[in-house]
Amino acid sequence: MGVYSRLTNRSMIKRQERKSKTLGTLIKQKYLFMMLFPSLLYYFIFRYIPMYGVIIAFKDYNFISGIWGSKWVGLKYFKQFLQNPYFFRTLRNTFIISINSLFWFFPVPIIFAILLNEVKNTQFKKTIQTVTYLPHFISIVTVVGLLKQLTSPTTGVINAVIMTLGGNPINFFMEKGWFVPLYVISAIWSDFGWGAIVYIAAISGIGQELYEAASIDGAGRFRQIWHITIPGIMPTVVILLILRMGSLLDVGYEKILLMYNEGIYETSDVISTYIYRNGIRQANYSFGTAVGLLNSTVSLALVIMSNYISKNVTEVGLW
Repeated sequence: MGVYSRLTNRSMIKRQERKSKTLGTLIKQKYLFMMLFPSLLYYFIFRYIPMYGVIIAFKDYNFISGIWGSKWVGLKYFKQFLQNPYFFRTLRNTFIISINSLFWFFPVPIIFAILLNEVKNTQFKKTIQTVTYLPHFISIVTVVGLLKQLTSPTTGVINAVIMTLGGNPINFFMEKGWFVPLYVISAIWSDFGWGAIVYIAAISGIGQELYEAASIDGAGRFRQIWHITIPGIMPTVVILLILRMGSLLDVGYEKILLMYNEGIYETSDVISTYIYRNGIRQANYSFGTAVGLLNSTVSLALVIMSNYISKNVTEVGLW
């Protein structure tokens, strides 16, 4: 009993020390926590409280009965989606667009940031940064409108060049094979400059003494990039890649809604647009919520899996 009492007393003392240390930290950094409070409040009100609405996925929801008064139907709408004839089409298109975006878009900001870091003229460097950032602030509607103007079969610049070279005009937005390339190219144009900001910041955090030491040892710019810059930003690259895996099934339905039409559903219809048509437009909210919840669950599983692989391979992860 004496040994047990001593161990109990020690554990109680340690708990009290931890509590006092935590309280001391809160008092010492109270202004920082006060600045953090509005953000926490925002996420609590607009992100966490509405999560109770996911129970709609397990109910036959209607406005009159409300959420709690609607009839429980279990996994009815999950089964309905999985057995739907368009399930594999939307899943396939979602993965094709996401993987193409990941493969083609993800490396571009990294390469751009590395190349921009090699520019020594400060004024020219700032100009390039500004020019490449600006497309990010253009609305999606405007981007798609510009894309349609450029690819117009009658007045578009691209088709004018094709006809000048002896080819026939192409109606890009009516050809199902062109949807994914147009989506990816427009995404790269509008967001690669903005995406490079994180990598530019990561590169700026690399100690200049490393470059100086490498230069003294006779390493050229390419070897400095390969052995210093890329390893220096690799943790940032891995973290952003893990986060990107979490949105693999979320390709942004707003842009696709503006770009697609019934003639190219075969390659353009994705999970999010399917939810919009069958869940929101047809007021089938239980079905839309079920598909959205399934989508979010798969995304969470992808994040956990990619984080586990990253921790075991590179020893870098989100947690």
